[in-house]
Amino acid sequence: MERTVISLKPEPPYSFNLTAAYATVFRGRYGGDVFENGLYQRLLDTGECLCLAHVRASGTADSPLLNVELFRPSLDGTTVARVREQISWLLGIGRDIRPFYQMALNDRALAPLIQKLWGLHIPHTASVYEALVQAILGQQISAHVARKLRMRLIEIYGSTLEVSGIVYHSFPRPDALVDAGVDGLRALGFSTRKSEYIIDISRKVTSGQLDLESLHAFTDEEAIHTLTGLRGVGPWTAQWLLIRALGRDDGFPHDDLALCRVLGQLLNKGKPFQPEEAREYSSRWSPYRSYVTAYLFAAMRSGYAFPSV
Repeated sequence: MERTVISLKPEPPYSFNLTAAYATVFRGRYGGDVFENGLYQRLLDTGECLCLAHVRASGTADSPLLNVELFRPSLDGTTVARVREQISWLLGIGRDIRPFYQMALNDRALAPLIQKLWGLHIPHTASVYEALVQAILGQQISAHVARKLRMRLIEIYGSTLEVSGIVYHSFPRPDALVDAGVDGLRALGFSTRKSEYIIDISRKVTSGQLDLESLHAFTDEEAIHTLTGLRGVGPWTAQWLLIRALGRDDGFPHDDLALCRVLGQLLNKGKPFQPEEAREYSSRWSPYRSYVTAYLFAAMRSGYAFPSV
């Protein structure tokens, strides 16, 4: 097993601990992402090979540095460059959050969140496909059940790489889920309808009928239109994909019940916003609503007590 060490310099301010914790929804593990004891781990699938990445941080939020160890049976310069790019995307290190901070620090509701979560960048999924499958998987079920389903999906159908006696799993490729079929997903605990949605999308991706990565070149409106044209994908899912899969600055899932609840805690004396109220109020934060959404969820998941404004 070959080992290569590289360094990455994120755009400051950058908190590795907060960003990696957000990637795992502050639970230590989410899908293929693991963050425990200051170590972020991910089995990367470049499409041509698998490579295990171990990432730790040094420096400070205002002068950050990431130290990355790569493990792979064979590593050439092209692979290392591809992996470097993928890690940078996953951990959001190339984004400049200072324009968002300039806006948010002048907002009475947001300023305390920025101070508490200084340096949080939005992490991304490795692919649009991964984000889409995970979003469909999590629709209308508890976070606890969704977590179990994600782990089963990855452990049964993900590609594997053994490093130092430990077997690591990557997120399943579309062809692996096509082979699993509806019955294979139902055997893991998926509903029939969700299984059908995921297999239908996987077939379209595998056949070339659907190129999800091409959405990166679309406008927000075009991407939403394309995504909501797929079975099982509504506006809520499309907005979350703008944020986590496409890296857009202004996604806002206004009909997310948790988001409406936390906005009510922050702005409405504890009374949840209605979805249309949330969308209307959020217009003052455009074009940085993706960051507002991420910071609100990060605060909620890390146990922040929201003072009513």
